[in-house]
Amino acid sequence: MTVTVTRSDPRYPALRRGHNLRWPSHDADAAQRILLCEDAEDAAVALQQVVTAGLRPTVRSGGHCYEDFVVNNPGGAILDVSALSRVDRDASNGTFHLGSGVQLWNGYEALYKRYGVTLPGGVCGTVGAGGHISGGGYGPLSRLHGLSCDWVTAVNILTVDRHGRVVPIRADAENHSDLFRACRGAGGASFGLITGFEFATLPMAPREVAQASISFSWNDMTLEKLTRILMTFGKYWESRGQERDTWGMYSVLELSHRSAGKFSVSVQFCNPDGTCRDLSVMWEYLDLFSQWSSETGGSTARPSIKQSDWLNACAMSAGNAVNRRGKYKSTRMRRGFTPTEAAIIYKYLTKDVGGTSLHEASFDAHSYGGAVNRKEMAEQTAVPQRDSIIKLQPLTYWEKPEEDAAQTKWLAQFYEELYSGQNTDPQHAGTPYWSKHYEGCYINYPDVDMLQYNYWPQLYYGESNYAFLQTVKRRYDPNNIFHHAMSVRS
Repeated sequence: MTVTVTRSDPRYPALRRGHNLRWPSHDADAAQRILLCEDAEDAAVALQQVVTAGLRPTVRSGGHCYEDFVVNNPGGAILDVSALSRVDRDASNGTFHLGSGVQLWNGYEALYKRYGVTLPGGVCGTVGAGGHISGGGYGPLSRLHGLSCDWVTAVNILTVDRHGRVVPIRADAENHSDLFRACRGAGGASFGLITGFEFATLPMAPREVAQASISFSWNDMTLEKLTRILMTFGKYWESRGQERDTWGMYSVLELSHRSAGKFSVSVQFCNPDGTCRDLSVMWEYLDLFSQWSSETGGSTARPSIKQSDWLNACAMSAGNAVNRRGKYKSTRMRRGFTPTEAAIIYKYLTKDVGGTSLHEASFDAHSYGGAVNRKEMAEQTAVPQRDSIIKLQPLTYWEKPEEDAAQTKWLAQFYEELYSGQNTDPQHAGTPYWSKHYEGCYINYPDVDMLQYNYWPQLYYGESNYAFLQTVKRRYDPNNIFHHAMSVRS
């Protein structure tokens, strides 16, 4: 039975919010009630009650939405599906089942221990499968195995027809194929309430992985040195990183703000066969950065590499998500960094802002490509970006509400200037619109700042792909029951 938590319930203050403490913006913006659903049938009954009552439903699986799409719901109801945490395999046909409320770490652990397989998803262990997979789902194994949504073979979803009736649908390649495709990459909460995913097969988990990192000090970091680091990173993924023997390598250049003291490049690697018997590819990559390391004093000394079984490495990176205030942006890059881009990145990462500290601000560049860029998946899923080599996540965290304006302004100005240079055509200035350099943005990193541009849907979904998603929206959610600031418009 559904558990309903209202404002008078002592659990309400904790359950009304997500991980980003900026939301709800004000007490009046909070949902009227939170409905904790036990299973898919329970969720269907709860959704019908909410719709019949004329309330706006929003859906929460893990609570990691970067914007206010879930918890800012004045007078409405949050349908919490975190208890839909099924992870099992059908003995009759071998199909794997994951509930939409499964947290990534729990899913990885269960899949590994029971079946020896995994999902190529993200590193944050408390992210919920419902939003993560429906928005694409990218992580350390994606260059080797593709996006999480690429492996989905069926989606179980609750839709609402034009008469306000909840309709359970199992969508796959043969039944409701348009809805099936849309739920594989267009993000959560545009078409219905997803209760679970099915996978005919999943990739074997690596036997072991190797990990290493190199740090760089801001004390002696010049524009010239940072430019060389950025261009080295970009050039590798633009060229050598396209070759198949590198697909098991995932790297993040985490450019922390100068006030943090240092930044780093980290690497996780396994050979395509899931072993670490040959680390020559990893050493080749690390050797490109050693000369600038603060740990080697400018020498070519190599960093240490730690090898461990995959499950332990996965657990170490999963961590515990900390609830705090944050703002995020994204870019998919088709080419490496230019000197002009490097100069702007250096400018903002060494800039001080009065009245706040940027010590938790960062410009993260994630390696991309490999199996993600299989061209045929652009037609089978709702992720058209299949030509990127780097995925960017500029972000910042802070603690106090009074710092909101300064923090978000710094990030907005940074992003706008970065995409107002020679690589951006004038009519799309301020954004990484599709070009030979960029491939738009990532819907799992939503950014309402992009709403100022009338072409924001194309940034996230592509031009022809968005038109397709609109037809799906009109068919399966004709009354726009499932909506938020950046949901698919009918």
